[in-house]
Amino acid sequence: MHVVVFPFDLFGSAGTGAGARLLGDAVHEILDDTDRETRPCRADALRGTVRVTELDFDALPDVTGWRKRGRQTARSALKRGEFVLWLGGNHLAALPVLEELGAGTLVVQFDAHLDVYAFHDNKEELSHGNFLTHFEVPRPRLVNVGHRDLFLTPEEIGRTFETVYPAWDVAADVGRVAGELNARAKAAKRVWIDLDCDAFDPAVLPAVAEPLPFGLLPPTFLALFEAVWAGNVIGMSVTEFDPGRDVRDASLNLLGWLVEHTLLKAATRRP
Repeated sequence: MHVVVFPFDLFGSAGTGAGARLLGDAVHEILDDTDRETRPCRADALRGTVRVTELDFDALPDVTGWRKRGRQTARSALKRGEFVLWLGGNHLAALPVLEELGAGTLVVQFDAHLDVYAFHDNKEELSHGNFLTHFEVPRPRLVNVGHRDLFLTPEEIGRTFETVYPAWDVAADVGRVAGELNARAKAAKRVWIDLDCDAFDPAVLPAVAEPLPFGLLPPTFLALFEAVWAGNVIGMSVTEFDPGRDVRDASLNLLGWLVEHTLLKAATRRP
């Protein structure tokens, strides 16, 4: 398995780079705790199986070449055939790995926003709010789960997304949504899970820059996550965690548990 810490957070949600680094620290803590354990435990599956790559953006060349650098890192990680956990800053930090997935990959995005915005106060240039319209290569297949957008028309959404499951559909019948996601995941050649942290309700994960009410609660998210995991999930990206907005480490605790849960699932799943 390969964990990539990619703390890019320009062009929206500054501060989320610190969140990527903090989750990277959590991974190191998980691995250190596993190494110190002397009795058999489930975490033994992580011993010697996790590589961590941490990038930084402290110099101007690193910043100006962020996209190329990200794509090279993602390409190298994916070519090894390992499960990839991509810990990004703002949601724009997921773009390089999404571009490397290819048109045949199903990407299930958990996100409060649809990131194809082009209203009067939105920039036309690449930003974390419109990056799904700025692919340099054919987009992977995109399915959104949990959005709370009230402005985009079905026609605008359909130009980018294969289908969407807004939060009100999930709330009305989570079993149906889970069943459909399960079928899509099983039918896809490859699946990538893309989590923007504002998919969660701010009551349980407040550490995001643009919270929206009526988000996903942890039990609902887990049910949908498990439904998608039935497919050939090759990796997962986590973005938009801003620790400066956290409350009593509620967001860090939730995401830290999810990161460890995901690594263990990837390490112990059957071929």
